[in-house]
Amino acid sequence: MTELPDRPVRGDHGLPPGEVYDWYRGALDAHAAGDPVAAIDLLTWAVAAEPSARSLREALARAQFDARRFDDAAATFGTVVEEDPADHYARFGLGLASLRSGDLDTAVTQLAVAVALESGVPHYEAALRSARATRNARPSPSINLSGSELSDAAEPPPESPST
Repeated sequence: MTELPDRPVRGDHGLPPGEVYDWYRGALDAHAAGDPVAAIDLLTWAVAAEPSARSLREALARAQFDARRFDDAAATFGTVVEEDPADHYARFGLGLASLRSGDLDTAVTQLAVAVALESGVPHYEAALRSARATRNARPSPSINLSGSELSDAAEPPPESPST
């Protein structure tokens, strides 16, 4: 996960110029211009300065997702879901990030909750169908019949004694 710096203090070396709102606006501009990594850098400082601001965490999670840092995005969206379990968009984001990182069970669960919370959103429903199809296409775990299990299973039953 993206490491958050300690809560920034004025005069810190490396602190971006401006205030939290300036970092947020700069991050949104960078993200819109196609540079989610630059957005992550600014939003990491902003979240450290204002850890309770859900809008900052959501923007950070979106930038992490677009930078293909799916595990980080899932963790950040997960924090938003913990703070507000009824946030359908955060659940949708958590579901998509989980899908991209290969956690299919979490993806299906979170996307299903997003659809239940906000029914009739076509891209939520399409993502849920995709996650279910991906999970259902994966081979199910099977019994390992190698080694001793195979030799035990291949042994013929004992013969009955003749009389």
